[in-house]
Amino acid sequence: MLQTPVRRPLAILALLFLGGACTDTERPASISTEQITLAGSTSIQPFAERWAEEYHEGRIVVQSGGSTAGIKAAQDGTADIGMSSRSLQPSETSGLVQTIVARDGIAVIVHASNPVHALTLAQLRDIYSGRIRDWRAIGGPPAAITVITREDGSGTRDAFETFVMDARHEISPSALVTAYSGGLRKMVSQDPHAIGYVTFSQLSPLVQAITIDGIAPTERSIADGSYRLQRPFVFLTRGEPDGAARAFIEFVLSAVGQRLARGEGLAPVIVQ
Repeated sequence: MLQTPVRRPLAILALLFLGGACTDTERPASISTEQITLAGSTSIQPFAERWAEEYHEGRIVVQSGGSTAGIKAAQDGTADIGMSSRSLQPSETSGLVQTIVARDGIAVIVHASNPVHALTLAQLRDIYSGRIRDWRAIGGPPAAITVITREDGSGTRDAFETFVMDARHEISPSALVTAYSGGLRKMVSQDPHAIGYVTFSQLSPLVQAITIDGIAPTERSIADGSYRLQRPFVFLTRGEPDGAARAFIEFVLSAVGQRLARGEGLAPVIVQ
């Protein structure tokens, strides 16, 4: 029996088109003719490709498309393994099995020169809902805040809205929208008055991560849950994984696979 940190059923949903842009990571055909297809979260995609590079038991194809697309692809069998960077909704809890393979924090970032190094969760919510519009209101310089967010359907945006927003507060329609974490980071690095959010692995010296309610995003704070803006990276299979899919998941959860996760900036899960 495959040991996984978390496993529970998910829901039957209709097929969602995975999108045109996809990336294939392949092992040499001489090793194995068996192919495993992964599809879904653009946040998990680069890590799945990294695991695939070190996996020597088959040909791995990794496709993007978003977390919702990954859930549906696993459900309808168009992918052997779906990838989701968000927790599943109650309506998605029938027919699939989920395996958490790592944890990722969502870091709130500002320009490297910004003197604001800390926010409360309430302040962050007010910034993104448009109630706070000027840095001066939270201890910064007198300048309008450039609010940047991810696109609808992004697992990163979904997680941010779950952790930060609530039923009475939505992300302001005046916020700038970008489709990629890397693009968002670049926008923040070029605008002294910008604020945004990226996956923990996307942090770089070009921007600074701010503390939320006094807790900074670190591997330890993400793994132990003290940093509240953290989410699971989930592999999804239709029923219990078996065959090639099971073998690949076991590799990802092995000591080697988890060291790779840590090396790429993720918080590894504890595998018994």
